[in-house]
Amino acid sequence: MLKTFRTFAAAILAGSLLSTAAVAEGISGAPAPFDSRQVNIAVVSFLGGGDWLQAFEAGVKRQADALGVNLTISQARNDNDTQRNLVEQAINLGVDGIIINNGRPEVLKDVAEKALEKGIKVVAYDVNLDNPAIPQIEQSDKDMASLVLEQAVKDKGDGFVGGAVYVAGFAPLDRRYAVWKDFVTKHNLTEKAVWGVVNDTVPASVADQTKAVLRANPDISVIFTPWDEFAKGVKLAIDELGLSQQVKIYGVDISTADIQLMVEPDSAWAATAATNAAVVGEVSVRAVSLAIAGQSPGQSVLLQPTLITRGDLTGNDIKTIEDLQQKFPAFLKSDAATASWIPAAK
Repeated sequence: MLKTFRTFAAAILAGSLLSTAAVAEGISGAPAPFDSRQVNIAVVSFLGGGDWLQAFEAGVKRQADALGVNLTISQARNDNDTQRNLVEQAINLGVDGIIINNGRPEVLKDVAEKALEKGIKVVAYDVNLDNPAIPQIEQSDKDMASLVLEQAVKDKGDGFVGGAVYVAGFAPLDRRYAVWKDFVTKHNLTEKAVWGVVNDTVPASVADQTKAVLRANPDISVIFTPWDEFAKGVKLAIDELGLSQQVKIYGVDISTADIQLMVEPDSAWAATAATNAAVVGEVSVRAVSLAIAGQSPGQSVLLQPTLITRGDLTGNDIKTIEDLQQKFPAFLKSDAATASWIPAAK
């Protein structure tokens, strides 16, 4: 615990040293406190890795740099107690705002309320803390799952046999899996199996599980993966078993690594629905900055997703997120949680 605190505090100090010159006189025309002093923002993520988190953090850093704030980023590496401790440490260090990225509501609700009581603004991404004073940054999980599952039904028709990779207790996964269950009923689908794990080696662990599931259920033709780390593991298993023609993956989220997997010859990953994780990071920083300045971003800050099929990628020669942003402008930026005084991320 002491080591973690020292590391966290050192990170705050390092951020201050890096950005002091940029905001020594504040932002001209900005509301207090951005007009006169440095602002400290902490980002505490439940997850500890993966392409989505890397892109999210890159967006967070870009927008923080544009605002000149002192930024500290920490990851709990899938540990509930660690995430709670990191939030408490941010409170003790007196930051102006905290972005909570994923996690379990029952672990975080009271400590988030403690931050509010200390005058620290809090925004939450993909974890519902059920507090009207905490803006919720959302990707519209329902729309993402609906888009990709509508494509699955379009490709496979009603009545197919499928499975889902899912772990309960995570708000975005819960919301996306609920849409899958609705589709099972509405389209007369057969849910043969549900499996999954959240740990430090998600793709490898899910791959092992998926191989066992597919060997036991050879009639499965569709697997719904409501997180791209799940999709990576499922694809590993399908490739190893030589089933890319028989079993198709319909996922959520996208990254350059995901695109490269989708465009491989005979890839089983047929479609995904996503927002740009880097844009989500930018919006999260803007939302907490608005709250710090006394300008509420609203209770719900919603980013609309886009459906991306394997055919979209191969047909447009898309190989990276940068390519995708050029061909799909919705991935380039979002107008959510903006204000005239907030500089655009570069």
